[in-house]
Amino acid sequence: MNRLIENTVEFVKEKLEGAEAGHDWFHIERVWKLSGKIAETENCKDEVVELAALLHDIADPKFHHGDETIALKVSREFLESQHVEEETIEQVLFIIKNISFKNRGDVPKDLPIELKIVQDADRIDAIGAIGVARTFNFGGFKNNPMYDPDIKPKLHMSKDEYKKSNGTTINHFYEKLLLLKDLMNTEKGKEIAGERHEFMLKFLDQFYKEWNVD
Repeated sequence: MNRLIENTVEFVKEKLEGAEAGHDWFHIERVWKLSGKIAETENCKDEVVELAALLHDIADPKFHHGDETIALKVSREFLESQHVEEETIEQVLFIIKNISFKNRGDVPKDLPIELKIVQDADRIDAIGAIGVARTFNFGGFKNNPMYDPDIKPKLHMSKDEYKKSNGTTINHFYEKLLLLKDLMNTEKGKEIAGERHEFMLKFLDQFYKEWNVD
């Protein structure tokens, strides 16, 4: 690990101390490792991938009143303090700005491979057993109901609707998590996501069996 990456790890750990458990340092670490795994199968700029993976949730808008500019400002200031080249800074900030699920309708069509890799890694961490755990943790954090048969999932929400949504945790599977498998960019991402997707389907089957007690 080079000095820049070491410094970035230390910076992110410090900034995210005490963060909500689904968006804490351990989430960042998993995305960082997943990004590296996917990057091994692609022709890409490894440093850009690592920096973007480490900084992508440095100031998640969900915890900053929806402000999507804070992460860009914090990341730029840190990277400039490390004397990172402007071209690399711009590439990292582009990934941070365009990685989010809710922004998928606003991103350019021709995306750099580095963004595709980090985006796949971030989305993979939202599904499977870890995804289930993170989803219920965040639902509890927001005090959302786990499930209500009378509240149906809201599909095809706009960005603003998605940001304001306070539906049930189970509905979140249908509104986002079960959609992620088909949004993967890379072959490695598709491979990993497929297995995790199947786990979520099994989890939901079991959840409904236990909920609908005869």
